[in-house]
Amino acid sequence: MANNDMKIFHSSSTFFTFLFLLLLSLFFSSGRCDLQSNYYSESCPRAEEIIKEQVTQIFHKQYHTAISWLRNIFHDCMVESCDASVLLDNKDGIESEKNSPRSFGMRNFGPIDRIKEALEKECPQTVSCADIVALSAREGTVLLGGPYVEMKTGRRDSKVSFLDQVESSIPNFNDSMPVVLSRFNSVGLDDEATVALLGAHSVGRVHCLNIVGRLYPTVDPTLNPTRAAYLKKRCPTPEPDPKKVQYSRTDLLTPAVLDNLYYKNILRGEGLLTIDAELATDNRTAAFVEKMAADNDYFHQQFARALLILSEINPLTGHQGEIRKKCRFVNQD
Repeated sequence: MANNDMKIFHSSSTFFTFLFLLLLSLFFSSGRCDLQSNYYSESCPRAEEIIKEQVTQIFHKQYHTAISWLRNIFHDCMVESCDASVLLDNKDGIESEKNSPRSFGMRNFGPIDRIKEALEKECPQTVSCADIVALSAREGTVLLGGPYVEMKTGRRDSKVSFLDQVESSIPNFNDSMPVVLSRFNSVGLDDEATVALLGAHSVGRVHCLNIVGRLYPTVDPTLNPTRAAYLKKRCPTPEPDPKKVQYSRTDLLTPAVLDNLYYKNILRGEGLLTIDAELATDNRTAAFVEKMAADNDYFHQQFARALLILSEINPLTGHQGEIRKKCRFVNQD
């Protein structure tokens, strides 16, 4: 190689080395790093075991908590980040995301406090509330008969709430399918994963407030008449009291099992919410509904994939955010 060529080569090499180091420096100075498998293996070796123990104990006292944990991760990660902002209460200028109409019916936050207390005794201010949200959803899924999901950890907790973003981030029960798919697609969930994630409606219950629009003043013609008659008994007025727990179980046969009966019900015209019913008629989702209705293992595989994607939406890591001492409140400096 000629001397001039060598000089150019060394000059270019030096430049690209400098550029690489600069970018590396900016990356680490931003405080971002990836989630990791077994993140707490040294700082709190029993962290995941403690979460599993607590979740199991709480579940056997009241299985509905597992359903709440699934809803927690959805409402947390869909709004800005998987950062436990959904757990924050109103205090010191924080306006809780729980105040949003989209959070109607969310409850059972006490068990999260109990899990956090157990972890604080073992490893003070080490395990984030955001990781508790993610891992409790994972363990709850298993207890409901669903798949086990290998989740990475290392999330940190937000110091702020995102109340103003909730309504634009969480699909409403009567949104059209294009709107629902658009919101899920925007955070990395493709159409197939969206159909699978909505399979969480296989467990739990739907408040009358969210289904009376399909019953009154006339019954939605896409709703199975037999199911409509049953729902009218459960929800006898078009204006239910939102302070009362008036509801119908989404699945009458296996209400505490995360299974594909949800999709079978949809194909029979028994989906309760507008978005449930539209899954079977929209050409982007109908084929996935039929396939999941026919194969529970396939549903579980896709649900596991969807839950993993959801759990890794824009997490705070490294030096971002904080590790809250109590999940309902930011730390006091």
